[in-house]
Amino acid sequence: MSVDPGTPTLDQLRVLVTVVEVGSFAGAARKLNRATSVISYTVANLEAQLGVRLFDRATTRKPQLTDAGRMVLGEARLVASSVDGLQAKTKSLLQGLESELHVVIDTFLPKDRVVDALTTFFATYPTVSLHLSVETLGAVTQLVMNRYASIGVSGPLDTIDGIERIAIGAVRLVPVAAANHPLALAGRNPPGAGRTHIQLVLTDRSPLTKGRDFAVMGNRTWRLADVASKHMLLNAGIGWGYMPEPMVSDDLVAGRLVLLDMPDVVPGDYPMHAIHRSDTLPGPAATWLIDRLRNQR
Repeated sequence: MSVDPGTPTLDQLRVLVTVVEVGSFAGAARKLNRATSVISYTVANLEAQLGVRLFDRATTRKPQLTDAGRMVLGEARLVASSVDGLQAKTKSLLQGLESELHVVIDTFLPKDRVVDALTTFFATYPTVSLHLSVETLGAVTQLVMNRYASIGVSGPLDTIDGIERIAIGAVRLVPVAAANHPLALAGRNPPGAGRTHIQLVLTDRSPLTKGRDFAVMGNRTWRLADVASKHMLLNAGIGWGYMPEPMVSDDLVAGRLVLLDMPDVVPGDYPMHAIHRSDTLPGPAATWLIDRLRNQR
């Protein structure tokens, strides 16, 4: 005949976890501000409900978990942690904090800034589930316009109705090519030299900038959807192009890539903005993230 175990209470499970963490019934009593007899009684009731012995009391004075006790302890910790998380998220909702946040960032945002913003965000808002997407050019704004993302980090675009923009600095773009590329080997190039070589150009996946070119000088272009592919082809000596300086700094130091000396192709700043829809104000977590990006140094 099968016997179904009873349903333990959350309090019983917390007592079990506390006894194991502090190493004694008396220690658990002090931590929970209860009598030792109450702790013993709670554990005994939990054992009776589950129908298993949780502690081996016969061989040692210090509570030692049985095999069944170790299994129950693992589940008890999961249950207690889940309830703690539920309470924290509910408290946050009552305070107006978002339960989740969808963010899309421009692929040119330097990795140090991304890591700083995300790690400090997780530490500050551990109950907010953050969902991250990485896009290029108008695709960032498109996701915010379509409400897929609450906030975005976008590169330079014309003013778009319904989108608010907050300046968060800029990233330096520099023209580079592999050390063995003809434009690099030439040293100082005459005007128009870049037109006779393949220029690697990022293309926009959204319709917002369809038909528009950004910093395109060459007559021969290869259009790529992501900056990682562009970086790979540049290092392979296939073409030249603009890249965010932080992304290629190691390549420049190692000599794999070279800054091009071209009078009509010069470095420039790529302005960046945090964006959100005008009809949807950012919540506390989103506002904090925007401020973090604004104040980065």
